[in-house]
Amino acid sequence: MVRSLPLVDATPEAIAPYGALLAAGLGGSRRTRFYDDAVELHDTPAFQSDGDTCLSVATVRPRAPEVRWLERHFKHTQAFLPLNARPYVVVCAPPSSGASGGPDLDAVRAFRFRAGHGFLMHVGTWHEFPFAIDVPVEMVVVLRNETNRDLDAFENGEALGADLEKRAVAQRWGATFRWRAG
Repeated sequence: MVRSLPLVDATPEAIAPYGALLAAGLGGSRRTRFYDDAVELHDTPAFQSDGDTCLSVATVRPRAPEVRWLERHFKHTQAFLPLNARPYVVVCAPPSSGASGGPDLDAVRAFRFRAGHGFLMHVGTWHEFPFAIDVPVEMVVVLRNETNRDLDAFENGEALGADLEKRAVAQRWGATFRWRAG
């Protein structure tokens, strides 16, 4: 069964069940007493990790708008931070309970993030790695090193570890998701 996902603009309200928007001007801010008032610090949602956190830089090239996997992390929030001011898409579902409780397939959404906006997901949010829309997107990915090791435990088209559950959508749930602009 193919499920078409309309592309929804990522606003703080729209993505609240999945995580938080990261961008200047969304929360409170304060100026420092240094740098002649040239630096303004913006409040952001709290990043959560129990340690072993890393920053990776990824180049995300355009690919078919089809969701092949959904994954979630048990020990940390994950963040996607674009570097080259390009819009991108993230497909996600709210966190679900249980070690192998799958996502609510009726709650899967496709969000278009404006250039310059990052995304900090809640612990356990199901997601596919971001999609570039029409040109490559350079982004910082904040996650645990353990997750990278868990991804290496790829077996039968899926990966599972202490901080990762990555499932093949069609194989496991008999569903196919495609996001569409419009």
